[in-house]
Amino acid sequence: MDEWRGQVEDALRAAVRSDDAYLTEVASHLIVAGGKRVRPLFAIAAASCSGATAGAAPTDDVVRGGVAVELVHLGSLYHDDVIDEAQTRRTVESVNARWGNLTAILAGDFLLARASELAAALGTEVAGLLAATIGRLCEGEVGELRAAYDVARTEAGYFSAIEGKTASLFATACRIGAIVGGLPRDEIDALTQFGLAYGMAFQIVDDVLDVTATEAELGKPAGHDLVEGVYTLPVLRALASDDNLKGLLGRPIEGDELDTALTAVRSNGAVRGALQTARAYAADAVAVLQPLGTNAGTDWLRIAVDQLFARVEAISPTP
Repeated sequence: MDEWRGQVEDALRAAVRSDDAYLTEVASHLIVAGGKRVRPLFAIAAASCSGATAGAAPTDDVVRGGVAVELVHLGSLYHDDVIDEAQTRRTVESVNARWGNLTAILAGDFLLARASELAAALGTEVAGLLAATIGRLCEGEVGELRAAYDVARTEAGYFSAIEGKTASLFATACRIGAIVGGLPRDEIDALTQFGLAYGMAFQIVDDVLDVTATEAELGKPAGHDLVEGVYTLPVLRALASDDNLKGLLGRPIEGDELDTALTAVRSNGAVRGALQTARAYAADAVAVLQPLGTNAGTDWLRIAVDQLFARVEAISPTP
């Protein structure tokens, strides 16, 4: 599936091209910075689960569907960095740091508009699905903002937020690829469930890395979520058994206090417990692929699950 990455990159750059060269530069900033393009590749993999497309290059419509989801993801990053006052993203200067908040917000809106334009060209079902996904993403982000610095945040609240802000995009990428690829409804639903379960595992792993990896490994400041008061699954698990950590959090921290908090989260089994939960979601994702058999699409999706955990073990072996 990786051989189609160049087709995805070309389609991404074409999608954000504007008559205004300045807007094209800003909108292309994070695309040029790179990325794994997991979401559009998931769309291609889902379409490839059809025996009729085995070994064939993805159609332009399948690529457009995946690119639409990736543009929603990128647009959300532009907006997130404004909210967080982030200075870097993917090892480069963030859009808001380089061009200012107003430009970053408008460029993020432009990416969402282009995503909607691509989806509309693929039919009303895809257009409605993408619009609903943007709504779910916003709901997840608002849920997270409401829980900022809340040491009593529940795991249920955390799971609800990451389903909206992260897992829904993976589910939609798979669903769009399967719809445009002409798969039967039961297979479309199975691939949607795969994307949702994978997305949950993906976000938990990402949250583990935020408290275990370095800034150089992450491409953004380590412990960023703790600084912003976003208490993720490993932090919530640590809070449940560490009153000292509970006394330290609940407010902005930095410097030595941040180091102390990170050490506490890493040292009491919370990271191991969070990764066990991520692995359970990953197992659910793989299980729903079984009825689809073995083909280029399902093989690639299974490999993607394995690579997710290879990443966390390579950066920070389970303590």
